[in-house]
Amino acid sequence: MTVIEAKVHRSSARNARLAFILTAVIVGLLSAVVAASYMHPILALFVGALIGAPLGGLAWVLVRIWPVLRLLWWWTPEIGITTFLGIGWTQLANHTPLPVTLTVIALVVGVPAALPASRRALVAWTWCLVVRHRLRVCFAQFIIANQSGSLPLILWAKPTPVGERVWVYLRPGLSMADLEGRLDRIAVACHAATALIERASDGNAAYLRFDIKRREVLTATVASPLVDVITPGTPAADRPTPVIPTALDLPDVDAPVITLPMQKKPASTANGSKPAASSADVDDVSDWI
Repeated sequence: MTVIEAKVHRSSARNARLAFILTAVIVGLLSAVVAASYMHPILALFVGALIGAPLGGLAWVLVRIWPVLRLLWWWTPEIGITTFLGIGWTQLANHTPLPVTLTVIALVVGVPAALPASRRALVAWTWCLVVRHRLRVCFAQFIIANQSGSLPLILWAKPTPVGERVWVYLRPGLSMADLEGRLDRIAVACHAATALIERASDGNAAYLRFDIKRREVLTATVASPLVDVITPGTPAADRPTPVIPTALDLPDVDAPVITLPMQKKPASTANGSKPAASSADVDDVSDWI
């Protein structure tokens, strides 16, 4: 079983060497400059080397073990729960008789499983742990896009009325647009109905929020509180059932009838020619002045 991929291992080794060199040189030179004010420059160089080398080694260790730290961060809830249960079992077995130990374990396990509210909360938080690892599988299998092979940092998760909400911090090489076209595959990997994504911060595009939806609460039947206000003895009103038309018939439309005025035709003479205009119909040119 591969815990850390070979690409990530090589990338961390290269970054660790660079971190050691840069830290040792920069810190060593700065320390030598400061020490030169109090001693000989040659002695100041030795002092700078003595200070820069250990700090460079510390930087090398931190960068080199970063993949392991990230792996431990992914499994922090499981490691914490397992450690707590192991310590509790050990203390309980060492300080109580066997019947008392079994009774306490039965109460601790049985009571949350028997109560509906605690059982639903336990199942919801369990799905939060599962979804964090399923998202990590998605990033490792078909979403990873940078050359070093480093995965995004999956921060935390909490249950919602429809599923889970997970906060993720992307590494260089990925963006929200790269993930929007793969939401259907993310939903399949998380054993959910749908998956949504949006920015969790207006000032940081790398900080995203995943909403994993397993059920739809808007389709549930909600009881109205108005029913309890009505007096039981109130007679029911006889209301006719409205007729909803399924088609439109133009004769059934009650529209006003508009009648246009008829235009009169000019009278013609016996030979069919139009009558000449009378002097009354001719405009007088003197009226224009």
